[in-house]
Amino acid sequence: MTEIILIRHGETEFNRAGIFRGRCDVALNDRGREQARRLAAALASVPIDAVYSGPLSRALETARPVAGAHDLEPVVDHAFDNIDLGRWQGVRKADVERDEPELWRLWIETPDALRIPGGESLASVARRAHDRTTALVREHEGRRIAIVSHRSVLKLLAGRLLGMQEGYFWKFYLDNAGYSIVRWDGTGFVLTKWNESCHLGERVVEER
Repeated sequence: MTEIILIRHGETEFNRAGIFRGRCDVALNDRGREQARRLAAALASVPIDAVYSGPLSRALETARPVAGAHDLEPVVDHAFDNIDLGRWQGVRKADVERDEPELWRLWIETPDALRIPGGESLASVARRAHDRTTALVREHEGRRIAIVSHRSVLKLLAGRLLGMQEGYFWKFYLDNAGYSIVRWDGTGFVLTKWNESCHLGERVVEER
């Protein structure tokens, strides 16, 4: 049996302000750093053999205390980088809704069909994250690893691991610094925990 702990990074000011992040390299804010500390404490008693992280600051700032609690260093892996949102990156969601209503409607209603100019499709994100994760499962057979990444990446990855194809993107919700667990039992992936957030205290629900 192999377990994968899927971790969303802690909060940033862009999260609070309703700004599309994408590949913008936004650091954790004070709340996000506290969330990362609480997350590390919650997972300190859970044996973890390796921690992989996307390359952006907010992912690495979340991964380092989790890895440090197990005398590990996070391994930077670009397969878990955030979705490239093209010209939406760094733009307020309210502004996109006002200025690009047709693309916004696709984002809200059928994101699988959305192609943001200069950006990356959901299918591409799902494919790269899934392919790397299945390779890591083979590499770490019988062990437990953690992957620290972003909301869009982790939702798409979880759906693909569970055999879902399209139409599930908005059916998953993830808190900043929440974690989920997927288990490989030798024949398939099983979701055993989703969006554990008891360690965070007060929650801030993030809009689409």
